[in-house]
Amino acid sequence: MQILQNISLKPYNSFGIDVIAKHFVSITSIANLKAVLSLKKHSNILVLGGGCNMLLTKNFEGLVIHINIKGIEIISENEDAVYVKANAGENWHEFVLWCIDNNFGGVENLSLIPGNVGSAPIQNIGAYGVELKDVFESCEAMSLENYSLKTFTKKACNFGYRNSIFKQAAKGKYIITSVVLKLTKKQHKLHISYGTIASELELLKIKNPSIEDISKTIIAIRERKLPNPKLIGNSGSFFKNPVVSKKHYNKLLKNFNDIPCYQVSDTQVKIPAGWLIEKAGFKGKRFGNYGVHENQALVLVNYSDAKGEAILKLSQLIQKTIKRLFGVLIEAEVNII
Repeated sequence: MQILQNISLKPYNSFGIDVIAKHFVSITSIANLKAVLSLKKHSNILVLGGGCNMLLTKNFEGLVIHINIKGIEIISENEDAVYVKANAGENWHEFVLWCIDNNFGGVENLSLIPGNVGSAPIQNIGAYGVELKDVFESCEAMSLENYSLKTFTKKACNFGYRNSIFKQAAKGKYIITSVVLKLTKKQHKLHISYGTIASELELLKIKNPSIEDISKTIIAIRERKLPNPKLIGNSGSFFKNPVVSKKHYNKLLKNFNDIPCYQVSDTQVKIPAGWLIEKAGFKGKRFGNYGVHENQALVLVNYSDAKGEAILKLSQLIQKTIKRLFGVLIEAEVNII
């Protein structure tokens, strides 16, 4: 374990933003993490996992801790379910594929979501009708105050839409080191009604899909819609889908009769932010070396060596325009640093 000086974070964030970390260390064990924190030399700390849910806008003057703790193990199981522990440094998609290879169901709809396991509870990651909280059992996290490990249950995590205690009351107070999920071993509960999953399966003439079929279908859909961060810098969906009252939605219907929605409750609906952004004319719009992706308006992209600050200003312009046109506030899903 070595603390390095003046390291470029370009390889460590999916946007490919080239900013400098004054101090940088890659952690491969809980013991190493405790040792680094115990030094108490750095009051300003940035915890970095897969770097897929952040926009870096300036050099970081403190210590960047790259969580690279690996390992997957079965904690316990019975005839119907299995409890799997994955350490924070595991790549999320590779972990999903490991689950599918073992016929453990519950995370197949979350295939190809970028990032690492440790970031998943922070965001309560979700896609195609499934969220992490649906299979979450607990996570372990190290306190930045006293370096002790604490277990957070599902209830303690206070999960919401792309939200958790780690973005609220516990923000900046803990570093997640591992996650435990409860997955099914048989009679998997399949979620195929969201988006185009069902129609894609129908085109493939798959009537009784397996969890592997669902995963492959979602991977195909995502690959068509979303750019590969290794080729074009991006963080996936930049904005959350806004939740509005049915009253406001019905008001919008008068001027936009094709506006889609998903029911959240008896009084609220969720509107796809991508639809709003596309309707506002931003889809595919390019501003030199950055812009909005041509196939998915939710995705802001860095074509080559763009500054994080420029992408931030674009996101703010989009937010202001959506608010003016639709009276709807769309929030950033990524962390701005």
